[in-house]
Amino acid sequence: MKFGAGQSVKRVEDVRLLTGKGNFTDDLQRDGMLYGVTLRSPYGHAEIRSLDTAAALAVPGVVAIYTHDDIADYGPIPCLVPLSGPVHTPRILLAKDRVRFVGDAVAFVVAESRESARAGAEAIEVDYAELPVVASLDAALAADAPQIWPEAKGNTLFDWQVGDGAKAATAIAGSAHVTSLRIVQNRIAPTSMEVRAALGEYDASTQTFTLSTGSQGVAGMRGMLAGPILKVAPEQVRIVTGDVGGGFGMKTFIYAEYPLVLHAARALGRPVKWTGERGDAFQTDTHGRAMVSNAKLGFDSDGLITALAVETWSDLGAYQAQFGPAIQTIAGGKIMGGVYRIPTIHNLVHGVVTNTAPVDAYRGAGRPESAYVMERLIEAAARELGIGVDDIRRRNLLTPTELPHDNGIGLTFDIGNFPAVLEKALLQADWAGFPARKAAAAAKGLRLGRGIAYYVEIAGGGGTEEFADVRVAADGMVEMAVGTQSNGQGHETAYAQVLSEKLGIDMDDIRIVQGNTDRLDQGNGTGGSRSMAFGGGAVLASADALIERGIELARADLGADEIDYADGVFRARGSNNSLSLAELAAAHPGGLDGRSKYSTGVPAPTFPNGCHIAEIALDPATGKISVTHYSLVDDFGKLVNPMLVEGQIHGGVAQGLGQALLEDVVYSDDGQLVTGSFMDYGVPRADDMPLAIGFDTLGTPSPTNPLGVKGCGEAGTIGAMPSIMNAIIDALEGTQIEMPATIEKLWRAARALEMPVAAE
Repeated sequence: MKFGAGQSVKRVEDVRLLTGKGNFTDDLQRDGMLYGVTLRSPYGHAEIRSLDTAAALAVPGVVAIYTHDDIADYGPIPCLVPLSGPVHTPRILLAKDRVRFVGDAVAFVVAESRESARAGAEAIEVDYAELPVVASLDAALAADAPQIWPEAKGNTLFDWQVGDGAKAATAIAGSAHVTSLRIVQNRIAPTSMEVRAALGEYDASTQTFTLSTGSQGVAGMRGMLAGPILKVAPEQVRIVTGDVGGGFGMKTFIYAEYPLVLHAARALGRPVKWTGERGDAFQTDTHGRAMVSNAKLGFDSDGLITALAVETWSDLGAYQAQFGPAIQTIAGGKIMGGVYRIPTIHNLVHGVVTNTAPVDAYRGAGRPESAYVMERLIEAAARELGIGVDDIRRRNLLTPTELPHDNGIGLTFDIGNFPAVLEKALLQADWAGFPARKAAAAAKGLRLGRGIAYYVEIAGGGGTEEFADVRVAADGMVEMAVGTQSNGQGHETAYAQVLSEKLGIDMDDIRIVQGNTDRLDQGNGTGGSRSMAFGGGAVLASADALIERGIELARADLGADEIDYADGVFRARGSNNSLSLAELAAAHPGGLDGRSKYSTGVPAPTFPNGCHIAEIALDPATGKISVTHYSLVDDFGKLVNPMLVEGQIHGGVAQGLGQALLEDVVYSDDGQLVTGSFMDYGVPRADDMPLAIGFDTLGTPSPTNPLGVKGCGEAGTIGAMPSIMNAIIDALEGTQIEMPATIEKLWRAARALEMPVAAE
């Protein structure tokens, strides 16, 4: 097949996007449309003594102002994975009597223009009584810390664990060597290119809401929005998503503005649009990471791992976000230890609340965090034991003969060849040539360092099923609706390739549809690198069902019992009689159409894995570093479109590099967001990236899905964070340093190494 699965096909959506024909939420215009602006708390923690809207309502153009009393009948934004038992942290849409972080929504102003809405918001008079603030994990866990939620004693919501703590402690105590690290993972802002936006409409004749917003799956969002918040039947809510300029997990979730624009549209009888500004994004988009771990890794006298014990304090922010409690526990906690041979693992996570923005899924959602802990530990252990960082991994990686392998904390690794991936990565990185490069760099006054990260990801989360719906037009155009949602990954291309190969028709005759609950109201959306494993499975199931329906129709039309299908044509076996897809569709309008479900029945995760190797050059005089070489070998199973996969890796590496070197959400002690704009929050630019990223694969097809894919969307981030940081630590001769490794930190660390040691 010319453009079938396995080939590097250019993205079909790029023509639309690059010629300015994309359809993003803020592009939408409606007759009589109004504009909304959210008034946000300027305090990290405060009581609302009074709120006066009289002056604001007098601002020209202001149509309405909503406060908590106006929307009190709506439910709070739900936490879908509560681990805190009876302790609840309800995130109501507009604060009633207390705000708990800078950016907490207080009022919603609707006006004829954005400018009028902003002016109205500024005219609202709120009398706040400031309360004590805990804006960090250390502050929240202090013995005399103020309580954010009275029921959350010590500001701790839950203690979650997997593995045998006593057994791990005994094994650690009996180890010939123990490496111990305190590892900090900085808080990250998603900073998607397209900020959040929402357009609300209401049809009084049908009593139906329509929300247009950038999302990572409309069906799941409808379920969360309809019953729990709006308290209406799902059939009364339609959600539409057009093009989405980046999601990274953050656009999976409900935010207060989504039900608020719907409420205003119903109350005012006019469409209402809210578009966030970058300041809104920094303050209120769910953040990522934000955790501190104490980790211990034990070894025997041969350098083999004996046990791993990790205790983590996870900053959840002021409220338990929709999936927030699951990120370091259910999502990432069971992958701790990676694909190393570890006899016993114990992973303990404490969920802690602070007066900061809620924390939830961010590219990788718990898996980068776990890989980072393990790869920092094993590289530090290699130095302490005097073993090569490549050799210590070689000794401890699981071999193919040991698979499947139960890791003892909830996962069974099914298939892979981890040692072979490591060796191929070492060759690709020219590992043997590093000493010469290091000497050449030293001659220029530079410190060269290299770091390895062997990661594994549990992918394919978000349910055990996915849906697709196919329709065939009279002209032969095949339209396939899918239950996932592209945020820039190239789904329109990849799904079309799968369908093109299966049906034997040209990609030009295929249209992939997504993001409209009127078209497909079932699906689990995009997240956790699940789209090709589950969405691809649904596309294949739908195509198979289409062919079966076509064969039944062709039997009757061609008067033959035996019908074969190939290349878009149904043929009567043993004759020249045939009907094309288009002809059959024209003869039987709707007869080929249908919805299919792909289901694994039970959780069927895939395990993308790989080895990233980074080299960095550090200038001790300035603290500036450059990533001089970056290469990787990944096992993603079968690749539907290698070029799209490589692009996903490049983007993931950029985000991992950003966290390692630049990005850090900082709050002051009184809960003010210090990094509230791009003037204060650094993201990678082109000159921060390596000149080239060496990319290769060594794939073992996954047995859990019909395409044999494993997922790739988060892998670049997972591998980049530890490999770059390990390279920096290597350049600093083993000096431990935490993310982000800013120029100042690196300059101070390098200077300390080069200062003469005072004589005793």
